[in-house]
Amino acid sequence: MNSEKDEKKYTIGRDNLQKFGLDIHNPVFIISAMLILVFVIGTLSSPKEAKEILDGAKWWSINNFDWLFMLSGNFFVIFCLLLIFLPVGKIKIGGNEAKTEFTTFAWFSMLFAAGMGIGLMYWSVAEPVAYYTGWWHTPLNVIAKTPEAKELAMGATMFHWGLHPWAIYAVVGLSLSFFAYNKKLPLTMRSAFYPILKERIWGWPGHIIDILAVFATIFGLATSLGLGAQQVASGLNFLFDISKEVDTQIMIIVGITALAVISVVRGLEGGVKVLSKINIIIALLLVLFIIIVGPTGDILFGVGTTLKNYASNILPLSNFIGREDTEWFHGWTVFYWAWWIAWSPFVGMFIARISKGRTVREFLIAVLLVPMVVTAIWMSTFGLTALDQVIGNIGALTNGISDKSLAMFQMLENIPFSAITSFIAITLVIVFFVTSSDSGSLVIDSITAGGKLDAPVAQRVFWAVVEGLVAISLLYVGGSEALNALQAGSITTALPFTIILLIMCFSLYKGLRSELKK
Repeated sequence: MNSEKDEKKYTIGRDNLQKFGLDIHNPVFIISAMLILVFVIGTLSSPKEAKEILDGAKWWSINNFDWLFMLSGNFFVIFCLLLIFLPVGKIKIGGNEAKTEFTTFAWFSMLFAAGMGIGLMYWSVAEPVAYYTGWWHTPLNVIAKTPEAKELAMGATMFHWGLHPWAIYAVVGLSLSFFAYNKKLPLTMRSAFYPILKERIWGWPGHIIDILAVFATIFGLATSLGLGAQQVASGLNFLFDISKEVDTQIMIIVGITALAVISVVRGLEGGVKVLSKINIIIALLLVLFIIIVGPTGDILFGVGTTLKNYASNILPLSNFIGREDTEWFHGWTVFYWAWWIAWSPFVGMFIARISKGRTVREFLIAVLLVPMVVTAIWMSTFGLTALDQVIGNIGALTNGISDKSLAMFQMLENIPFSAITSFIAITLVIVFFVTSSDSGSLVIDSITAGGKLDAPVAQRVFWAVVEGLVAISLLYVGGSEALNALQAGSITTALPFTIILLIMCFSLYKGLRSELKK
C-alpha cells in the first residue's frame, strides 16, 4: 500500500442512504434485493425450467473447470500453511494493542457453528455409508463393501471436511479481518482488494464483488435452510410419525426464522455467541454418549485410523489428472469445493467479524488445524458407528442410503436410548440452523450497509426474514426442484468466486508484507 493516508480516503458509510430508519449502501443493498426478488420470481414461475438451466450451468462449471477448483483448493491449503510459518504469522489482527473480544472457547464455538455444524449433522453418517456401499460410485474406484472401501470411505469423508474447506474459509476470514482491523477499511468483501484496485474498490468493481457475495450468501443460507428443514422433518417423522411433507418443512423454517430473528435482536454477544456455546456443549455430550454406548473401541482407535487414512489418501484425492473415478470425483469432490467457495463469503466474513486481537498464526491454527481434529473425532464417532452397523447387517442402513436426511436417525435407532438421542439430534440441527441464519444476517447486513457494524437492527431482521421467505416460497411452489435450482445457482457463483479468492491471496500477502515493514 502507498500509505495510511490513501487507505483512509474513504469514510465508512459515505455512500449510504438513511431512509425509514435504515442505513443502507447505495447501490449494493438495492441491486442485491432487486436481483434476489427477480431470481425468486423467475424460479417460482418455472421451477423445472429454472432447475434445468441452473443445473446445466452448475455441471458446465464442474465438468469444464474441475482443474481450476482442484488446483485452487490445493493452493489455498499450501498458502495458509505457509503463512503459519512465515514471519507475517506474528502480525496481530487489529494491531499490537488490539484485545480479543471473545474467549477462545466462545470464539471457536462461533466459527465452528457457522462454518460446518449443519453439514456435519447431515453428512456424518450418510457420506461414509455412501462411499462404502457405492451408493453414488466410490472414491478412486475402490471396490464397494471391502475393508479397503471402509478405510477410503473415512479418508475421503475427512478429505471433504478437513483442511481444504477450512483453508478456503481462512483465506476470506483472514483477508477481511486484516483489512478491516489493521487497515481501517469497511468490513466488506471489496476491502480485501485494496492493494490491487486501490480507490477503484469504492466504484463498480467493488459493488460487483459485494453483490456477488450477497448472492452467494443468501442462496447458500436459503438452500441450507431448506435442506435442514427436510432433515428435521425426517427426524420428526421417524420419531413421532409426523408428516415430513412440504407443509411440515415450511412450519419448521418459520420456527427457525422466528428464533433467528429473536437472536438477531439480541445481537452478537447475546445471540450468536450464546447459541454457539450451547451448540458445542450439546454436540459434545451427544458424541460422548455415542462413544460410550456405541462401538467404543472402534471409535477411540478409529480417530487415529481416520486421520491416517486421510493423510495417506490426501494426495491421490487432491489429484485431478488422469482420474478414472470421474463420476465420483465430479459429483462429490469438485461439487464440495465449489460449495465451500460459494459459502466462503458468509463464513469468512463472520470469522473476520469475531477474530480481532488474534495473531495471524493463532488465527490460522484455530481456523485450519483445530477444526480438522474435531471433525476427525465427529466423523469417526458417527461414521464408524454407522459402518459397523452396515458391516454387521444391523438396521436399515444395511440396505444402503434411501434418504440422506434420514441416515443419522437410522443409525441412532440401533443404539440405546435412540428416542432421546434422536430428539437431541433434531434439537442440535435446529439450533445450528438458527445460529447460521443469525450469523448470516449479520454478514449480509454488514455488506449491504457499506461495512458498518452498527447498522440498525431492523436491517438484520430484514435479511433473516428474507432467508426464510426465499426458502419457504421455493419449497411451497416448486418443492425440492426449486430448492435444487437454488443450490445449483449458488454453486454456479463459485466459479467467479474462485478467481476472486485467488486474487485475494495475492492481495492479502501484499498487505501483510506492508504491515510487517512498519
